[in-house]
Amino acid sequence: MRDSNRLQGLQQRPLWDFALALYAKPGVEQACLTLQDEAGVDVCELLFHCWLYQHGLAAKPAPLDAIRAERLAWQQQVTAPLRALRRRLKPEAAQNEAIEALRATLQRAELQAERENLQRWQKWALASSTNDVRLTKSDISQHNVAQWLQDTLFSAPLDKHFPQAQRVRESTTTALFTLASQLDRCEPPR
Repeated sequence: MRDSNRLQGLQQRPLWDFALALYAKPGVEQACLTLQDEAGVDVCELLFHCWLYQHGLAAKPAPLDAIRAERLAWQQQVTAPLRALRRRLKPEAAQNEAIEALRATLQRAELQAERENLQRWQKWALASSTNDVRLTKSDISQHNVAQWLQDTLFSAPLDKHFPQAQRVRESTTTALFTLASQLDRCEPPR
């Protein structure tokens, strides 16, 4: 897909700026944390797909698989250890100012790692060309966004991911609907 208007839109609104704006909307932060902590969703990838959706685009499945593996490795090797250490220190930080300062430093490092990951997702999307088609026009209607996100993020239905955990399935579905409700309807370029 070579739709210069849509690709120009991606360039004009960087993924990081979009992610900050979306994350600040009511319910989105909690929805993202629920999806991350209960369903193992990579929030950076989630925000990437939302960003594409805003511009009437979607990632093609085959090229997505390769970048997904690369970005997941980053999350597992860089971001997740920072997050785990920050969370592990939380109880101790309540009684120790030095540990609280360390947690704040870890939080900034974690945020920087997520920003770098989002920039790499963006770079990948913008490198789409006629010889390396990574994106396609999206025909997702606004009332189907939550299902589309679920299908994009989970290779199998949620029941297959969480067969014994109805509460996790329900909270994941609720989080996806919350997130979808905060996405503005994408208008096709003229």
